[in-house]
Amino acid sequence: MQALVGKVAIVTGASSGIGRATALLFARHGASVVLGARRRPELERLVAEIREAGGAAVCVAGDVRDEAFAQALVHNAVEHFGGLDIAFNNAGTLGEMGPTLDVSTPGWRDTLDTNLTSAFLGAKHQIPAMLKRGGGSVIFTSSFVGYTVGFPGAAAYAASKAGLIGLTQALAAEFGPQAVRVNALLPGGTHTPMAQAMNGTPEAMAHVAGLHALKRIAQPEELAQSVLYLASDASSFTTGAAMLVDGGVSINRT
Repeated sequence: MQALVGKVAIVTGASSGIGRATALLFARHGASVVLGARRRPELERLVAEIREAGGAAVCVAGDVRDEAFAQALVHNAVEHFGGLDIAFNNAGTLGEMGPTLDVSTPGWRDTLDTNLTSAFLGAKHQIPAMLKRGGGSVIFTSSFVGYTVGFPGAAAYAASKAGLIGLTQALAAEFGPQAVRVNALLPGGTHTPMAQAMNGTPEAMAHVAGLHALKRIAQPEELAQSVLYLASDASSFTTGAAMLVDGGVSINRT
């Protein structure tokens, strides 16, 4: 059964990882998708893949730190598909890592702009379009880092991802009466380019896998299934949630 027939969705960070897997899954479940990321060639290949499978997709290349990009994504959803029902604000960065006292002020600001301010800008323009459709679902990609676990050397990343949970709760309370649900997905270790950049050796990846109760790292497609749940009517009474999909890393001590 297709869970998103007749729905229109925006997916940012769609050129790879969880965003790409989610865009493909949304399209397979009947949604028309607007794909956003910086890398146009990767986006265009994904659009072609979705269309070849019988789905509907368009793409917009740009920087999520730019408010005009947020506006363009919504404009394309309305222009090509008639409106907007779902927004997966997934684009993000590790940012400047290392000892907190050595993090530069520009590095700090860039991480917050990419991970947190971009989500605010997205929601600022997505929610009005959803209200015209009678409601919708906004989803942010947060992290267990800064929520249940603290890692040294990740202050800017942790602060930005924790901030998304506060934004989620505020928006959920504000727009719940108008049938807009807002939730945050908190992935554990996942096989993505970002994870590989952070843990660049097989030994490092094995260490990260061992931190999880399931003793492995997720595939992007597994996280996409949880995004589909939050986007669909299956989660119709779920809003303001910080949903851990982390393989048990938050509770594991073995």
